[in-house]
Amino acid sequence: MSQGNNELIPKWYVVHTYSGYENKVKTDLEKTVKNRELEDYFFEIIVPMEEQIEIKDGKKKTNLKKVFPGYVLIKMIVTEATWYIVRNTRGVTGFVGSGTDPIPLTDEEIRNMGFEKVEVNVDYNVNDSIKVVDGPLKDFVGIVQEINKEKHKVRVLVSMFGRETPVELEFSQVQKV
Repeated sequence: MSQGNNELIPKWYVVHTYSGYENKVKTDLEKTVKNRELEDYFFEIIVPMEEQIEIKDGKKKTNLKKVFPGYVLIKMIVTEATWYIVRNTRGVTGFVGSGTDPIPLTDEEIRNMGFEKVEVNVDYNVNDSIKVVDGPLKDFVGIVQEINKEKHKVRVLVSMFGRETPVELEFSQVQKV
């Protein structure tokens, strides 16, 4: 198993489990981490759930449903030892990745799943000039009106056809002038 140079930075990994074993894997893994005092390597173990509202016979009933049946998400630092512990937990069939190397989720994948807020810091503020670097308005210059960190969007006033037009863009589409 290869080691990168950011092996001490915890990342999110996806572990495949037998169907119906997700919560058992989570519980067993949490016990093992506690017993072996590995809290410095394991940060969060989750089985993503979502509320599902069902209306039956005019009664509203809320159920929790697994978002990814057969998968457990683990925020951890991968070492030979931690990899071995996870792989050998009863009910685990393996890490999602290629061969023996578990592949961490990207920040974008984590954001899209919505189970962890990834803080995004931008190097521009309201009233700063920015340049659009991607998309149909590429090379346009505008003034930042609003920054929405939750949605990773920025509202920019761009001059088009002789008039100021507000447009909403992704953080990745603009950069400070």
